[in-house]
Formats: sequence, C-alpha cells, structure tokens
Amino acid sequence: MERSTVLIAVLAALVAALGLVPKFTLAFGVPITAQSLGIMMCGTVLGAKRGGAAAFLFIVLTLAGLPLLAGGRGGLGLLSGPSVGFIIGFPLAAFVTGWVMERVQTNVLTSSFIASFMGGVVALYIPGVIGMALILDKSLMAAFGLVSAFVIGDLVKVVICGFVTQAIYRAQPEKVLSRS
Repeated sequence: MERSTVLIAVLAALVAALGLVPKFTLAFGVPITAQSLGIMMCGTVLGAKRGGAAAFLFIVLTLAGLPLLAGGRGGLGLLSGPSVGFIIGFPLAAFVTGWVMERVQTNVLTSSFIASFMGGVVALYIPGVIGMALILDKSLMAAFGLVSAFVIGDLVKVVICGFVTQAIYRAQPEKVLSRS
C-alpha cells in the first residue's frame, strides 16, 4: 500500500513537471501540452486504479489552486474554459490506459502503444470534445474538427509513452505495476 501511494504521488508529480514544457495555445484557447503524455504514463506504469488515482490527485491539486497546468494555470476558473473536458477527462484517460494495459498481454511496447492510444487519445477526446462544444457553443462535429489539431502531437506522445514504459520495464520490471 505504501509503495502504491508513493508511486501515485510520483506520477502525479510527473504530470505536473510536464507542465513546465512550454505550451502552444491554439486559436480557440486550448493549449497543446506535454501533460497528456504524463497521463498516459500514469496508466501504462501504474495500471487502471492507481493510474486513475494519480491523475485524480493531479486534478484535485490543480483545481485547489496550485498552478500545475502548463503555463502556470490552476484553480476553479479552469472549469469555465474550453479545456475543461480534457482536464476533467485526465483521470478517465489514465484509468482506461491502465485498464487496457492490464488486459493486452503482448510485449510491453505494443501494449503501451495500444493502451496509450485508447486511453490517452480516444478516452480523453470524448470529454474533451464535449467540454469544448459546450463552452464554445459549437456542435460536436465542429468541436471535433477543432480537436483534430491535436491528433498528430498526441500520436507522437503515444510512441514516446510506449518507449519510456518499455525502458522502465526493462530496467525495473517491478515498477510497472500494470504488469504485476
């Protein structure tokens, strides 16, 4: 239990640290950041429950006012912005990534690619598109069109997540809890 708690905190801190990577804000107000890579890592490394918990911890701290999102953003005001669906979707994305990782029993690299795509792209885009449509008063199709600007970058993050997870697994397999 203690080991799990520490790893949950470490992965939540990783997501926060990835917020230091400079963001690129698109014209409609949603930034492209490296933090979704951290969310993918929560799932591939910690599994569904612990990964979701790490992402939830990150969101709680952010909404409590800590400036942990890219660009130093934090606080309840985030809930009224166009990225609200992505922010709220972080725990879901980490959980789905971990759930898929736990069930796809191929090699770690392939499992990480599949899990990161399903959780960090598909599962994250669902609340992201819905939130953007509601806040920007757009149709779901129009919001999805806006979100399509993220796809290539997120696919790069899927690949990075796969290789990083594989490297962790090779170095210290016991640290990849999604495989235990």
